[in-house]
Amino acid sequence: MKKNKSLYIDTEALSALSLVKEGLISPVDRLMGEKEAREVDESKFYKGVPFPFAFILAPKGKRNKEILLTLKKGDVVDLINYDKKVGELIVDETFPIDPQKRLHNIYGSSDPSHPGVKNTMARLGDIAVSGEYTVEYPLVTDNIKRIKSMITKTGAKFITSMMLAANPFNRAHERMIRQAISDADLLVIFLRKPFTSEGLRYDIRHNALITFIENFLPRNKVIVIPFENSYIFAGFNELILDALLAKNYGCNQLVVGKNHGGLGLYYDKNRLSTVFDHCKNIDIDIKTVDEYVYCDTCKTLVSTSTCPHGQHHHVHYHSESIMKLIQSGVIPPPILVRKEVSANILAALFPERFENLQELYYSLMPGSGLLEQQSEEQFYMKLIELYQTSSLT
Repeated sequence: MKKNKSLYIDTEALSALSLVKEGLISPVDRLMGEKEAREVDESKFYKGVPFPFAFILAPKGKRNKEILLTLKKGDVVDLINYDKKVGELIVDETFPIDPQKRLHNIYGSSDPSHPGVKNTMARLGDIAVSGEYTVEYPLVTDNIKRIKSMITKTGAKFITSMMLAANPFNRAHERMIRQAISDADLLVIFLRKPFTSEGLRYDIRHNALITFIENFLPRNKVIVIPFENSYIFAGFNELILDALLAKNYGCNQLVVGKNHGGLGLYYDKNRLSTVFDHCKNIDIDIKTVDEYVYCDTCKTLVSTSTCPHGQHHHVHYHSESIMKLIQSGVIPPPILVRKEVSANILAALFPERFENLQELYYSLMPGSGLLEQQSEEQFYMKLIELYQTSSLT
């Protein structure tokens, strides 16, 4: 029996192929051929729906290029990911692409100093292949089942969603989530799971978010879905793709912050446009929410549009700055990050940080007199409570 030729794809490509195959980027349902790809890149539309760039497969690598140059229409190709067969592709055509132009279509730039450009450049070849394909990727199919099951269980009619990096999860995220829940039967939080190693690990961010949900929210109103945001969700077109994905998962609404980079004005065919002009065709409501700050006069979290006090009274929830505190091992003030969340993150980020933790705990903390084993998470919780003791401050 003749052995199929093989193309080697990374997990990022596999994830994107699976999303399309499962109908989650519909109306895109297949790899595009040369003519179709060119039309989409020029028009930024596919079957009447906004789609910012062609969906193609052009894997990099010497082995891949050698195979791509030999492929003919009708050839069956095995798709290999980490030495395991994950799918098959029936070749329709192969065609050359311009990697620089492709990068510009995705990111609006081909400058290698751009982190997204740099990462994609390392995995983008110059020959694309199109054709019908099948792939196996349990994460995506499991996500679909979980959302359908939750909708059935709760009888939810109006489903809202948000894309969250939670890097790290903070009080402003909490307020956005509570507001979204109050307006909907079910909130789907797509927790970003990038293929890069920047920021906190996915498991740490996921556990921090779950800590908040399980302790402070009605559990039947929220579901967290891992969202592998591959290169197709990158760049200045991110919001359009996010809206398309949320809609195809069954959501009626996508909530975004007003400071989201994808909301900006831009010129399209000499006409001033916003992303809303495009999203009209996607059949999902885009709801924007104000930026939240802590006001030291109001003594609470407020939106910038409803607080009369100036910038000099506002504490901002700047993720990168909060992240620097956490990565340095510093506990963020509870007005920035809830103590239960901080304790969860720090215990995971700095395991076995303290020698003789039990001795340290009982020498500092008030106790019941019973000697019980304390976890690092419990230690951080009690330490934060000491910081909040105000009689001597």
